[in-house]
Amino acid sequence: MTARAIIIGAPRSGSGKTSVTIGILRALTRRGLKVRGAKSGPDYIDPGFHTAATGLSGVNLDSWAMPPSLLNALATQAADDTDFVILESAMGLFDGIPAAPGRTGSAADLARLYGLPVLLVLDVSGQSTTAAAVAKGFATYDPDVRMAGVVLNRLGSERHRRLSGDAIEAIGLPVVGAILRDPTLNLPERHLGLVQAGEYDDLMAHLDRLADMAEKSLDLDAIMALASPLTPAPGGFDDALSPPGQRIALAEDAAFTFLYPHVAAHWRKAGAEIVPFSPLADEAPHDGCDVCWLPGGYPELHAGKLAAATNFRARMARFAATKPIHGECGGFMVLGEALEDASGEGHAMLGLLGHSTSFAKRKMNLGYREARLRADCPLGKQGALIRGHEFHYAQMIATGNDEPLADLADGQGSPIGASGYRRGHVSGTFFHAIARG
Repeated sequence: MTARAIIIGAPRSGSGKTSVTIGILRALTRRGLKVRGAKSGPDYIDPGFHTAATGLSGVNLDSWAMPPSLLNALATQAADDTDFVILESAMGLFDGIPAAPGRTGSAADLARLYGLPVLLVLDVSGQSTTAAAVAKGFATYDPDVRMAGVVLNRLGSERHRRLSGDAIEAIGLPVVGAILRDPTLNLPERHLGLVQAGEYDDLMAHLDRLADMAEKSLDLDAIMALASPLTPAPGGFDDALSPPGQRIALAEDAAFTFLYPHVAAHWRKAGAEIVPFSPLADEAPHDGCDVCWLPGGYPELHAGKLAAATNFRARMARFAATKPIHGECGGFMVLGEALEDASGEGHAMLGLLGHSTSFAKRKMNLGYREARLRADCPLGKQGALIRGHEFHYAQMIATGNDEPLADLADGQGSPIGASGYRRGHVSGTFFHAIARG
């Protein structure tokens, strides 16, 4: 069975795409359908909500970071034994970076590649018939990207709905949803995006509220009818990140949360065992593991507790003496000498690398990255090209004397300079790896 699919797009971030996507996913799941969520681009957080809403693992589909063969393989896997795939756009539908055709990282790339229709979510607060001009712009901007329907979001009244909706339907686009303004439907946010799914005490209750909204405010049968079959060209997993070991100790708790679903899934598929442990619970890698991975997350919110985790600190040092450890972003921060939290208080970290970072002196670093490895490490062999993403507010306040891990370029190939550090069996970088280039 191959799924039917539709893309949820919008003019910009903050239009309500995520709430609409989750509402549809949860509502269709409650109807007994097998539904999977997907996310265009490098967002780590939304796939967690998709998974919680459906019970099926979410996936990132990234046309810049993933070579076409891997992209097709992941899309095929998402569609397999599934009724519907709801693919949520990152940012605005056409937003990506200047790159080769079909490799910009935008959701529009996926619409063209797979011939998928777009359900356009319009935040019409502060406008009425002007919404039709926006919708017409989307409908005509690229003839290879088809707008199939519109959802009006943040309406103030029934009259507001009529003015906006009638104008849009007059240009030939069906309006298949109208959502009244309701702040209780908003998902809470912080500096790296939404508060993550695993941190809600009442997550399922909130997901069900969004599903109730979808049942009430959207024509779900019409939306399902708009979807098209998702039938990618043949692909393969040759460009997926190889397992860094046979038994992988993975830090996993509120401080360490950002591991791409497709990365962990491929490691398991390739035969590796993932053995989770919680640094916040003062746990450490199991002695039977042959590599340790510290993913990104929010160590700046838990720096004091990590500094006090004496068993974690001692056994990480012992592990590093003979076995590889790699840290990404938050994990990289914890591998350093010290981490300064938002209040400016310093906390001793593992000291397995010589740098120190600060969350008090914040500056956003955001964008696609291409890394050429200077040495063998859990990311790959010396000389390997790895594509990924960087998104953090922490800054380096001391660099230490360790060797650089990689030479970095931005998404357009412009050199950025050396990135990350390595010492002995330990390596780390602010860069999140997505696939081999």
